[in-house]
Amino acid sequence: FRKKAAEPLAIYDDITVGLKEIYKKSLLPLEKEYKYHEIQSPMMEDPDFDGKPLVMLIGQYSTGKTTFIRYLLERDFPGMRIGPEPTTDNFHIIDFAEEEGKIPGNVLSVDSKKPFRHLQQFGGTFLSRFEASQTDAEVLKSVTLLDTPGILAGEKQLVNRGYDFAGVLKWFAERADRIILLFDAHKLDISDEFKSAIQAIRKNEDKIRIVLNKADMMTHQQLMRVYGALMWSLARILQNPEVSRIYVGSFWNQPLLYEGNRELFEMEQDDLFDDLQALPRFAMVRRLNDLIKRAKAARIHSLIVSHLKSQLPMIGKDAKKKDLIKNLDVVFGTIQNQYGVPAADFPDLEIMREKLRKQDFTKFPNYDKALIAKVDKMLSDDIPRIMNLLPGEEQEKNRMGLGTIKGGVFEKVAMPYGKGIDAGIGEKIWIVTRDKSKYDDIFNTLEQQNGKITGRVARDELVKSKLSNNVLGKIWRLADHDQDGLLDNEEFALAMHLIKVKCEGSQIPEELPAHLIPPSQRKED
Repeated sequence: FRKKAAEPLAIYDDITVGLKEIYKKSLLPLEKEYKYHEIQSPMMEDPDFDGKPLVMLIGQYSTGKTTFIRYLLERDFPGMRIGPEPTTDNFHIIDFAEEEGKIPGNVLSVDSKKPFRHLQQFGGTFLSRFEASQTDAEVLKSVTLLDTPGILAGEKQLVNRGYDFAGVLKWFAERADRIILLFDAHKLDISDEFKSAIQAIRKNEDKIRIVLNKADMMTHQQLMRVYGALMWSLARILQNPEVSRIYVGSFWNQPLLYEGNRELFEMEQDDLFDDLQALPRFAMVRRLNDLIKRAKAARIHSLIVSHLKSQLPMIGKDAKKKDLIKNLDVVFGTIQNQYGVPAADFPDLEIMREKLRKQDFTKFPNYDKALIAKVDKMLSDDIPRIMNLLPGEEQEKNRMGLGTIKGGVFEKVAMPYGKGIDAGIGEKIWIVTRDKSKYDDIFNTLEQQNGKITGRVARDELVKSKLSNNVLGKIWRLADHDQDGLLDNEEFALAMHLIKVKCEGSQIPEELPAHLIPPSQRKED
């Protein structure tokens, strides 16, 4: 018999097209065969690969989720309601459109151009609590936002929502690029519903960003205590040995109540928004990462399902099914030892038990080596070749100006104020001028050639700062802006200013910022 020729490797020019093809060709057959869509996660469709990055906000009621969105957009949007009571009772998509409007959930769930068709599985009650608002905010051209219902506390959480709230959160979390977990600095108690919500999204911990909002209403001492308490609470729920990064701030456009932490809030906000702003650039990396995670999860699922089928006897199948579900942890251990699967990669034990109770084990397929080999080949061959296209795609996005979010709060307008190397940004007068007369007095005492000093003369003066030769070398390079190997009085003053900045604790940049270029060497606009 002739050996079957190996299937030639496909050639992809576009990452999105490549991801769709390898999913449909290699992973989808395995998912269908082993009922992955019924038990674990719905089938992926083209909009799941094509859509803009999705930022999802989760938090208890009145933690400022809707206000946070308004702060990002710097404008109102249709259907926006803000108040101290649970105002947002819907899953609310905020997306871009030229004309403002609202789309109900039932319409969204049948639109093949949008990635929401599989939400029909959560029933009509959920779809009546799902809607989209459309507005022409520039931010929304490159990102989609999701406002979720305020999570209830106290007696309110005993009321049944009428749909699988944690299941919906998990569905969106799997497809989101960022999950912002909002906490109110005055309400740190984590209700049972909030705890189950966090646990539903815990598998997506790489996407989660934790925000302590309304922190301006506290003194510095109170804020330190609240920060510590929140870290302790989250460590117990997330069950993560690493300490989670918590962004502290007050994300609205009202005056701060306590101004003592203004500088901290500004730095924290810059860090968080820089992370969000880069989402369009890394959206394809996230989709690639999620497809790899899904492939590994589907592979493990197939091993579990086929193992359960192999354990069924000819007689007494129902009793054996109950026994297998009861001892599912033993089944996981057997598969782990047989196939070398890490324990952390298995699905949640209790959730899997609950789902398996609804399944007919006799309809489960046997172990199919060929299907699993296809997925392994996808992970070992196809994915690495698609990864090689990432640098080119990133360069193209940057060239077209599509690599970052624009508009709203992301259009940073700096006040003419700064510290360290940023001092003087936005000012018409050169910041070095403030001390230039003092620097000129030193310059006039030095040995000069045609109004300039040599590197040897400059070194004898600059070393008095006691900075290392490496730092002084960088300062010399920046100060000698015209690169003639000499310093005139402006360049010497600039060198002394950079020394002052460094001695005050700031870093020296690799390139000279525009506001520090000597006035005589600036290009006319």
